Amino acid sequence: MLTLGAGTALTAALATSGTAYASTPGDDEICRRLSRLEREHSARVGVFAHNPRTGRTVRYRADERFPMCSVFKTLAVAAVLRDLDHDGTFLAKRVHYTQGDVDKAVWAPVTKDHIADGMTVAALCEATIQQSDNAAANLLLRELGGPDAVTRFCRSVGDPVTRLDRWEPTLNSAEPWRVEDTTSPRAIGRTYARLVLGDALAPEDRERLTKWLLGNTTSTDRFRKALPPGWTLGDKTGAGSYGTNNDVGVAWSPDGSPLVLSVLTTKHSPDAKGEDALVAETAKLLVSALA
Repeated sequence: MLTLGAGTALTAALATSGTAYASTPGDDEICRRLSRLEREHSARVGVFAHNPRTGRTVRYRADERFPMCSVFKTLAVAAVLRDLDHDGTFLAKRVHYTQGDVDKAVWAPVTKDHIADGMTVAALCEATIQQSDNAAANLLLRELGGPDAVTRFCRSVGDPVTRLDRWEPTLNSAEPWRVEDTTSPRAIGRTYARLVLGDALAPEDRERLTKWLLGNTTSTDRFRKALPPGWTLGDKTGAGSYGTNNDVGVAWSPDGSPLVLSVLTTKHSPDAKGEDALVAETAKLLVSALA
């Protein structure tokens, strides 16, 4: 059974920035299989996966930088919950915006239908995570004071790596040489764990964020395709140029045991196509090794 208030000893260890992670027995074989996937898909793959119950971890290119793309949106929503919704009324605030805001964002499946009446902050948060609505994400960034607020939020929860520098959709340019708008598999995996399983957020904010992640609609062919029957998933995907395709989140087995999954992939050509199958195959390998 899935429980959302995960303030247990096994998750508390994962929530701290100084935690040491032990590698999984047979890790060399897993790394060989991941290297094979890279060759087969002409991609670079980064992995951080952790089972808090057993303490087992898989790491592959875990500290290399990858384009973050839309996986930042969970961080922006978490920052809104922690830093702006102090008295429980901010989520009800109605935000008004223009057709120009929608057009600039390019992808706006929810916000495009509410230009006349605006949307509440809560509705923007939901659209940002569950539909990956770029305009909604930009409006939240505006409320926070800009992309740098997400970087500051990450530092405040013990993440020294993840950074957001630009707005949607330019942050998805994903050039291999770019440090801006990047993270590492280990950094983003740990940060998601702190938000969903740890104490980086107040309990009510953690439950609200987790509920939105559980309702994500964009990972049907990524993590969701990799999970065995009966598993539950709260995650956020991302995609960009250079075939960048990401998925980060927490999956729960039927008995409620969590598994932290962070899979970041990118390619070498700006016009390369991202592959959901690569993310799904990688996640399936991780679940098989750690569950």
